[in-house]
Amino acid sequence: MSISTSVLSDLLKSLPYLRPQLYFKASLTALSHAMEDQVLAATLAQPLVIASFQRERFYRQEAHRYLRLALRSNQIYVLAAPETDFINSSEHYEKIAFEPTDGLSHEWHLVVIADNYATCLVCRENLGSIAKNKQLPELSPNLDIDTARRFEGVWTSERGVSLKAAELLLDRILVYRPELASKINEARQRFSIGEPRSHSGAEQINEYACDIDTDPFVQRLVTYLQASQYKLHKAYRSIAAQARKERLVNSISTAIRRSLDPHEVLQVAAQELGQHLEACRCLIYRAQATDSKAIIEHEFLNPGILSVRGQTWELEKNSLFRDIVQQGEGVCISDTLNDPRVNNSPALSLIAKKFAIRSWLMEPVFYQGRLLGIVELHYCRMPPHECQPGELDLVEAIATQVGAALIQAEAYANLEELNQQLEALDRTRSNLIAITGHELRTPLSTIQVCLESLASEPDMPLELQQIMLNTALSDSERMRKLVQDFLTLSNLESGRVEWHPESLTLQECVDLSLSRNRTRSSTEKPPKIKTQIAENLPLVRADGDWLVEVLAKLIDNACKFTPPQGEITIKAIYNSHQMVEVTVADTGRGIEPNRLEIVFDRFYQEEGALRRTTGGTGLGLAICRQIVNGWGGEIWAESTGKDQGSQFHFTIPIVQSSQEEKRTKVKSR
Repeated sequence: MSISTSVLSDLLKSLPYLRPQLYFKASLTALSHAMEDQVLAATLAQPLVIASFQRERFYRQEAHRYLRLALRSNQIYVLAAPETDFINSSEHYEKIAFEPTDGLSHEWHLVVIADNYATCLVCRENLGSIAKNKQLPELSPNLDIDTARRFEGVWTSERGVSLKAAELLLDRILVYRPELASKINEARQRFSIGEPRSHSGAEQINEYACDIDTDPFVQRLVTYLQASQYKLHKAYRSIAAQARKERLVNSISTAIRRSLDPHEVLQVAAQELGQHLEACRCLIYRAQATDSKAIIEHEFLNPGILSVRGQTWELEKNSLFRDIVQQGEGVCISDTLNDPRVNNSPALSLIAKKFAIRSWLMEPVFYQGRLLGIVELHYCRMPPHECQPGELDLVEAIATQVGAALIQAEAYANLEELNQQLEALDRTRSNLIAITGHELRTPLSTIQVCLESLASEPDMPLELQQIMLNTALSDSERMRKLVQDFLTLSNLESGRVEWHPESLTLQECVDLSLSRNRTRSSTEKPPKIKTQIAENLPLVRADGDWLVEVLAKLIDNACKFTPPQGEITIKAIYNSHQMVEVTVADTGRGIEPNRLEIVFDRFYQEEGALRRTTGGTGLGLAICRQIVNGWGGEIWAESTGKDQGSQFHFTIPIVQSSQEEKRTKVKSR
């Protein structure tokens, strides 16, 4: 048997006297429910029921009815093309999942055969009506265009037709579930399905006919007709409500397109929504899931209602806000006087009483699962306001628009920040060109002059030759440090540095850094340097080479900006946060308070790139910050202003294990 064939076509071929009729889906739904209700109302047990639903989504709408039908019979078969989780199974009743390419995917069948009656509905969908319906404009979500789908087929209570339809469908079921053969044979034998009949054609008579209670069938049809009239009336009202909703949403969308200012957009949204829903008060404010409070900035207010603009909403004690965060959906309270959520919360009770809130609606503003804000509607007059589904849908739609406005504003702010970063990057590039041009050109020029002099004047006195060589060597060392700083910062920022933490005594690292700084040019008299490091200071855990590098650069920086008669102090204390705090203080030039943070920027030079009296690239403090951040510490600068000296602080984690500390002490002995 080909599974691509139509059951309706096979039925019409077997019984050529049948004349198919045209049915709308609304009619088929009414007939199907009436046939099912007749089974539910019957006192006789174990009818055969075969239902084919085209697609799984149509079956899901009726699944609850078939659970009730399964209590009446164990001969119930449901067919559908799977879309999600519809599979062959025998739970409650027999499910048959047919291929989407099967002809059944375009047909609607319901066959009921009992001992005293039989009825069947066998239809095939008119595919032309589907294409036509898809071209119709969607006037309202409440208007069910699906009910206008058309089917061609047969609906009859003639037993012979019903038995033939059952035979065709049972054959199709066996194609997909051959294991049901014994159960299907039982149904065939009981109802004489597939056996030759003594009557034929239109003269066929139902020999089992008897008095059947058709009242459930008739009542169902009448009820459905009445419901259809009500739904039509409701649809017309929905069109008007939908038009008002669309005008409101469009007005807010227009405000979003006209302005990138979120304050303007949120005020328009609060005004329009409050007026449309006739609320006494409408609030829109920003709030995130972790916020403990929010300030009310945008409000619509009716005359005679107390304003809450500028008030601070305590969110941490607001159980309604916490419910929204946890459940991800809005909260609607019809009467605050009788609602336990308000009565059991002193904070909410106080708010409701102070601002005369009788009915309270809170709707979250989400974007991609992230809470951005809250929309609140307050009704302060009697009687309490019952929120209608249409109103809730409208508030949710406006909340979506508000979320779009906030994200748009956030994106604009991010764009502004990105532009600032690009400007800073451009300044960095300019500084890099200026600094490298100056720092490289100057020593290169000096080296070139010295070497040319040595090469062109062989009779130059030895003393002058030595001066030339020393100068060339000094400037070549200056160039080497410049290139080394560039490479060091690049490796630190890109994460290509391998850290080797170890337990260290800070005094030893300070001594090493001081010895490195003594190699500075002998022509410069360094300021006095003293250390104040406690003997009982705990061991620190860091990479020794990088710790010495930080100390050396901070000391070198202090020496550059401190006169020879000045003083540099190196201190270290245990700050009780599992950290040792090191301070390099000087009595030198000092730093303006507004520059205490930017001194750590790359290529920052206080005097400008091309007019400095001190050497260096402006990379030293940037390198120090990268190193300190690498071991989990912090670094910062303090100064009271120009010529008031400066202090550079950084923290180092201490060794946590007491056993490791003991082992270190043993090794030192």
